[in-house]
Amino acid sequence: MGNVAVVTGASSGIGYAVSKQLLSKGYRVYGLSRRGKGPDDTIGIAVDIADETAVREAVDGIVRSEGSVDILVNNAGMGISGPVEFSETDDVRRIMDVDFMGQFFAVKAVLPYMRERRSGTIVFTTSVAAPIAIPYQAFYSAAKAAVNAMAFALRNEVRPFGIKVTCVMPGDARTGFTDARKKQSAGDKIYGNNASAVAAMEKDERGGMTPDYVAKRIVKAALKREPAVAYTVGPKYKALLFLFKLVPAGLAYRIVYMMYR
Repeated sequence: MGNVAVVTGASSGIGYAVSKQLLSKGYRVYGLSRRGKGPDDTIGIAVDIADETAVREAVDGIVRSEGSVDILVNNAGMGISGPVEFSETDDVRRIMDVDFMGQFFAVKAVLPYMRERRSGTIVFTTSVAAPIAIPYQAFYSAAKAAVNAMAFALRNEVRPFGIKVTCVMPGDARTGFTDARKKQSAGDKIYGNNASAVAAMEKDERGGMTPDYVAKRIVKAALKREPAVAYTVGPKYKALLFLFKLVPAGLAYRIVYMMYR
């Protein structure tokens, strides 16, 4: 028993790469995703991460088979883009259900087992878009910022039980996430920057970090004896966040505005 990892969103992109790297470290890896697939030698379970009952049943089954969950990498996510005013309510609910509630459901499912054993590590994959809200990606930023807040509070709640919590915030990465993003074009005539801002963002993503590069940082954080509160992935994003904290908020968001015109 022991060395059991659960990775959400394991069927592609960063979650797939994390699963492979945890396998190479000797972990038995269970991948939760809608497709129920992952790298060879992982055990895929088809789950809609936004379905609390399905997530709980999957985790309960893993613990019955393995006796524990030692690492949870909360990675599943989706994206939408477009002006706040023209965003569809159902789309906003869905991104919050997947990107925030799904991570909450996974945590809620594993915590009783980790707490009983007084050990475990929970890693949240969030984004640089959490501390720096991106125009025309407001609800992705909002969901990731909410996950950060939950994780930071959770870290202190579970500290007495020997459970470790950390966030990993990647910058742009080239994954299938870009093509899967739902783009809202309504309001383009009013918000003329929408299309150009999204195009610039997607260009950065397609030229961004590889999933393996990001996954290496996530796995390193997961295996730390005492992980930091949060890690930023990518040298230029570390520098950007550092500068963002130094300048007044008005100037910082004026710079963001100029980046996405």
